[in-house]
Amino acid sequence: MKILAVCIGNPERLSGKSYKTGINKHAVGGSVMVDREGLVGDAICNRKHHGGVDQAVYLEGSITLDWWSGQLGYAVAPGTFGENLVIEGLDNRAVAVGDRFIAGDLVLEATAARIPCATFAARMGDAQFVKRYTHAARPGVYCRVIHGGVATAGEPVEVRPFEDARVTIPEMIATFGKRLSAEDLARYLAAPIHYKLRNILEARR
Repeated sequence: MKILAVCIGNPERLSGKSYKTGINKHAVGGSVMVDREGLVGDAICNRKHHGGVDQAVYLEGSITLDWWSGQLGYAVAPGTFGENLVIEGLDNRAVAVGDRFIAGDLVLEATAARIPCATFAARMGDAQFVKRYTHAARPGVYCRVIHGGVATAGEPVEVRPFEDARVTIPEMIATFGKRLSAEDLARYLAAPIHYKLRNILEARR
């Protein structure tokens, strides 16, 4: 595997929206520094719901984006979904919380599934896209930065699977907002999930 594209965005207003968003991302040449807050220079406009240490980097697999290209009837360019990195040869459905992506000095750890929102639907020009994306069960992957470094297109990527309790990214979107069984709750809490989700689940114990 390798980094197929590195994408950043600028604050922009989508049609029909009054607020600015950084969801319109585009592939850039050269290297981009990545620190614990994400890609340096990338716009994150709503920090209540986006960004932060446990969703510092958002990645998509090329296999998943190719699938979406077939579904949508056009080539999904890198950055279309607001992702920071596109990993060649990766299928999002195979990723679980705690899986690590290593590219040179850069080490990322999967923490959560991307949950679609109204801004995403507006970006796609489809009011039903939230439902469509959720039903597809191929969500993008949010990651924390374990070790900062640079992200460069073409850089080889090693995927190191989490060895303990497996909580897959598709499972996370399927169970979002739902009450877990005691067994699943224990499994989720045994994995290095996003701290906000951990706080919610800890309160239900």
